[in-house]
Order: sequence, then C-alpha cells, then structure tokens
Amino acid sequence: MSLNSLNCRQRRFLQHRQLFSLLTSSLMVVALTSCQTVTTDQYQATARTTHTWRVKYSLNPSTDKNPRFEEFASNSLVNRNGEKPENAVIGPDDRGLWWSALPPKPSIDQIEQRQKPQEKTSPPELLRTVKYQLTYQQDGQKVTLPTNYQVYRQVARAYPYGKSLQLTLGINDGSVEKAEPLR
Repeated sequence: MSLNSLNCRQRRFLQHRQLFSLLTSSLMVVALTSCQTVTTDQYQATARTTHTWRVKYSLNPSTDKNPRFEEFASNSLVNRNGEKPENAVIGPDDRGLWWSALPPKPSIDQIEQRQKPQEKTSPPELLRTVKYQLTYQQDGQKVTLPTNYQVYRQVARAYPYGKSLQLTLGINDGSVEKAEPLR
C-alpha cells in the first residue's frame, strides 16, 4: 500500500467524520430550539397596514444593480382581531384587512430635493406593507410576538366566540407560527 493511497483514505475518513459531526451538531441545535406550544384564552392579533410612497434613484435605470430608494409620506392603520378599525378608509381587501387614507404623493420638488447629481428618478410607487403581531397572556405576563397572516386570520375567526387557542411558537419562542382553536 502506498503512502498516497493511505493519505487519501485518511482524508476520506476525516471528511466523513467531519460530516457526521456536523449532522450531529445540527440535530442537537434543532432539538434544543424545537417549537413549544402555549394554550391561551386571552389574546389579541394585530395587523399594521401601511401605505408608503417610494422613489427609486439610479445613475442608469436599466443597468444599475444597486439603486437608491427614498421613502416619502406614509400612513398606517392598526387592525385588531379582524374587526374594522375606527379610521379605516379602504377595505376590507381580499385578505380582510382595512387600510388608512393614502398619504400625499410626493411632489416633483420633493423628489428633486433628494436627487443627487447625475441620478435619474422613477415615478413614485405606492408600497403596501403589513406587519402582524400576536399578544397573549402567559403566566400572568403579556407576551407580544411577530406572526403571520394565517395566525391573524385564525384569531379573527376565533376571537368573536372567545375560543381558547393553542399557539405553536417558532425557534427560540421568537414568533407565533400557528394558532389552532381548541374544541
């Protein structure tokens, strides 16, 4: 057996050993950060809907891979548990969300004030964003975590009936991934 073939076998052995170690470590991380469930009958889901005017600035709109964006006026509205907010103007949309009035569109003077030499601007575009959160009681403490549309809608359906929910928390209990009504 030559020295080269032995080195090759040793290298393969070390590679397999490193791969095994990496897989074992990954499984341990998953096990340690596994999702837990919480049952609660005191909860509130919110969806903050926001309209924001944004303009793109770039040296060459067709080839610039890193354009600069500037945000202008913005309006937000907080939806709670699927109910119509007091100041709602638009909605409900196809997701059951309500929106505020549109903020004022930026004028050409406002756009040009932020423009740098040689830059070209795009027409203002209206962004619509939604941020979901769920607040619930756990051990006498209020906990507020980010969540998603599916959880918000589940709460909107359960809230009017006062149903208890089983919440599935995300990694390190940093979000609410799922909500299911208890029967």
